[in-house]
Amino acid sequence: MSALKKTALTVLAAALLPVLTATPALADDATTDKSEDKQPKPPAAMSTVGGSLLGKPGTQVNLAPGVPILPKKLTGRSWIVADAESGDVLASRNAHWRLPPASTLKMLFADTVLPMLPKDQSHKVTSADLAGVGEGSSLVGVKEESTYTVHDLWMGVFLRSGNDAVHVLSEMNGGIAKTVADMNKHAADLQALDTNVVSPDGYDEKGQVSSAYDLTLIARSGLQKKDFREYSSTVRVQFPGEEKKAKKGEKAPKRETFEIQNTNRLLTGDAGLDPYKGIAGVKNGNTTNAGSTFTGVAERDGRVLLVTVMNPSEEESLAVYQETSRLLDWGFTAAGKVEPIGKLVQPGSTGGDSDKEAVGEQDAGGKGEAGGSAGTDQAALGDKASASSGSGGRGIAVAITGGALLLLAAAVFLVNRRWPLPDLVKRLPGR
Repeated sequence: MSALKKTALTVLAAALLPVLTATPALADDATTDKSEDKQPKPPAAMSTVGGSLLGKPGTQVNLAPGVPILPKKLTGRSWIVADAESGDVLASRNAHWRLPPASTLKMLFADTVLPMLPKDQSHKVTSADLAGVGEGSSLVGVKEESTYTVHDLWMGVFLRSGNDAVHVLSEMNGGIAKTVADMNKHAADLQALDTNVVSPDGYDEKGQVSSAYDLTLIARSGLQKKDFREYSSTVRVQFPGEEKKAKKGEKAPKRETFEIQNTNRLLTGDAGLDPYKGIAGVKNGNTTNAGSTFTGVAERDGRVLLVTVMNPSEEESLAVYQETSRLLDWGFTAAGKVEPIGKLVQPGSTGGDSDKEAVGEQDAGGKGEAGGSAGTDQAALGDKASASSGSGGRGIAVAITGGALLLLAAAVFLVNRRWPLPDLVKRLPGR
């Protein structure tokens, strides 16, 4: 063989070597989402609560033979997929990036305040109750000098994301300042340490932040409460209208009601988006600073998954729901095949130690890490994840089995293998 041919073969081999030795966990430039170049960059180091990989920027997933590739269209600045029962984190992206949460913060509000107020308690709203509701806030239509039950107000919080209802409930809880303090204390107890509450309704405020990891922890805690599950899974309900005073000599007029519908589009559906099969809550949000945020819980074949997505690009209609659907589909396909990258930790009140709960560094070889800065972002890989059957169907779980009903007693964190949804869900039309 001539020297010229030998040289040519050597050059060709050198060029092919990176291709031949690349692992399935790496993405090439052709599949990388170029829109990420315009996005703010996450901190180089974040909290490691739940596992060291969760504190690293970029997408983290343990790809191995038989594990489906993550969907291609994932533009959220931060997201997480976790098993609600075991707490295993199956995959994430910038899980501990502290970002504005919008109305997903209402999950923490509900988890904190729900136990404090009996649902049949009534309250006549005053002007002071509604003071401080932010301009442009989402409202359910609470009126001064009208009386509502706590149950009514919670329906307004969950279905219409009503900041007016949040402020009334906060006043009933002892005021905004006390409620904010209660929420911060509860977040710390849950080890949701990325979270700082300034306003209980999630309205944009300086310093008000949470993370995909924390919102998932909070949702998991809230879903232990029967009323929380009922409110977050209700599609529509009649809400009391304004109480009108009777004219002199007349009987009190009958109070009218009006229908409110849940703004969670995976629960109700929308143009170009069917309700997600097995969806059972939890909460969506949208503000100028936060963009769109969403935490959802769904059940399929006895497995319950939690997904949180924060601030996807708006290039796709209903992007936060579309990306949540893709991640749920991937999670149901990958569960039992993929090695977890971390853990949803136990609440601090149970004696759980975040360091003990944390999943340590993965074995050498980069099996767990896929940092976006190095061009190895798994979210940019081809859409090879098989779509679970019925991913765009109209079904909704009538019961969540194998769920994470965590019983806090004698510093023991137990898992009850029955997590039922309310009877209301069983009566949903067309499900």
